[in-house]
Amino acid sequence: MPLYEHVFLARQDASTQQVEELTTQITGVIEGLGGKVVKMEAWGVRSLTYRMNKNRKAHFVLLNIDGPSAVVAEVERQERINEDVIRYLTVRVDEHEEGPSAMMRKADRDRDRDERGGGGFRGDREGGFRGDREGGGFRGDRGPRRPRDDAPAATEE
Repeated sequence: MPLYEHVFLARQDASTQQVEELTTQITGVIEGLGGKVVKMEAWGVRSLTYRMNKNRKAHFVLLNIDGPSAVVAEVERQERINEDVIRYLTVRVDEHEEGPSAMMRKADRDRDRDERGGGGFRGDREGGFRGDREGGGFRGDRGPRRPRDDAPAATEE
């Protein structure tokens, strides 16, 4: 049977429990029509790049589906009817990705970075704003600036 990756976005004001119920409902439709959900990942509430239907954030859910095209058609029909679903996208793939998806790996990487205490502006590197060291920033091997009084006068031609 064909393999699909299906992602849908649910409204941010829907509770996590409502999103889980919606996912269970969609999974039931898939299994009822002879398909199988290989993997389900809830990516949580994430910011949207732009507003969709007056929403700035949404619950993201990924489903890896193994089933006929009729399953996908019915799932998308159900999601068009459901007012909690903002958007959905189904892509046919040659094989499902093993292990966590790229979004889950990114979340793990961000969580590890927070635990290390790194990050923030400029991290633990030297530098920062120009005025944070004596002399007005990095001047290398050059000496200090000469006083303005020593500047040659502008000549007019």
